[in-house]
Amino acid sequence: MKKGLVLGLGVLTLGLLAACGSTTNNEGSEDKVIKVASQTTPMTDVVKVAAEAVEDGWTIELVQVNDNIQYNELLNNEEVDANFAQHQPYMEKFNEEKDAHLVALDKIYNAKVGFYSKDYTDIADIPDGTKVALPNDVSNEGRALAILAEQGLITLKDGVGVNGTLKDITENPKNFEWLSVDLLNLAEAYEEPNVSLVYNYPTYIAKIGLKPEDALFLEKTIDDRFAISLVAREDNQDSEKIKVLRKAMTSDKVKEFLEKDHSDTLVPAF
Repeated sequence: MKKGLVLGLGVLTLGLLAACGSTTNNEGSEDKVIKVASQTTPMTDVVKVAAEAVEDGWTIELVQVNDNIQYNELLNNEEVDANFAQHQPYMEKFNEEKDAHLVALDKIYNAKVGFYSKDYTDIADIPDGTKVALPNDVSNEGRALAILAEQGLITLKDGVGVNGTLKDITENPKNFEWLSVDLLNLAEAYEEPNVSLVYNYPTYIAKIGLKPEDALFLEKTIDDRFAISLVAREDNQDSEKIKVLRKAMTSDKVKEFLEKDHSDTLVPAF
């Protein structure tokens, strides 16, 4: 196994080279390095475990970025071969906004998402006028609103499901006030004195010491479109590199890692 530091252009990057064998095959010329961009744990850890499971002299190289934009930009610009950091609706929004052609391949895990409150331990205690922090990107906002509707706290227009926006709220009996926050900053919103209900993922809420078991309520109905997925491009999705990567990412080694190390925060999706 060989390890090294990877430096990405304009990206705060910690790289890991991990594989069995060299970066060339016996014929001496084939590129056998598969670059995968990711943002934070546990996604980055999954890529590292997949790197240990890869076969036949291939190398999986982690390119770690520090926000929720660069991993898609790197993939779209062909600077990496794939990324592992997002769900399909988020990727589709990027495609729409950037006229990109990214493709969601294997669903790897479903994160246990929900709402957290530092002020209340029972839904019945949530008062009128509570300020609720939601993610400011459309795909995650829709999911958050669907969870509130699932709990009977708001009503959405018929048929919008997880695609709803604030404009689709037809009933707001508790007169919630809405605060739209970047997904990476929602954990900080939890600490704000005037915010009593915050949507979040286990990955981001962990930085303030919370787990899904601490949530006031979690998502009940899992929509697999929100599974954190391996993403490639239309032009390389059938390449040998991606076939090798898909096999490693859905290996028994990765599944065992998810089940043993992260069962409190996620559910494997393969």
